[in-house]
Amino acid sequence: MNCVVRLKVSSEIWAPEGLLSTLQAVESQMGRTRGELVGGPRAIDLDLLMFGDVEMRNEYLTLPHPRMLERAFVLVPLRDVAPGLVLPGGKTIEETLSGLSYILDGRNISQK
Repeated sequence: MNCVVRLKVSSEIWAPEGLLSTLQAVESQMGRTRGELVGGPRAIDLDLLMFGDVEMRNEYLTLPHPRMLERAFVLVPLRDVAPGLVLPGGKTIEETLSGLSYILDGRNISQK
């Protein structure tokens, strides 16, 4: 199951790295172990897609998420929670989805 959650956080309290660390702690508590097969099944996988307009790249975190624009399973639910969002690169979610080959069948999203 893929979901997107939009949070409102105070940048005075949260830094992107701190939020990611918290997400990874939740994953760990739910049985996720690092080193699982990349792209394979996981107990849970929480990703930080964006943090406002922050752009950053280090060994721990890249924002915006480097592959989010390629993944219909991210963009379709993101459209539900932030339909007017302009994505990195200046395109809307709809414009980005129009360039992807995917099938939406009810709640199922498959992509070639």
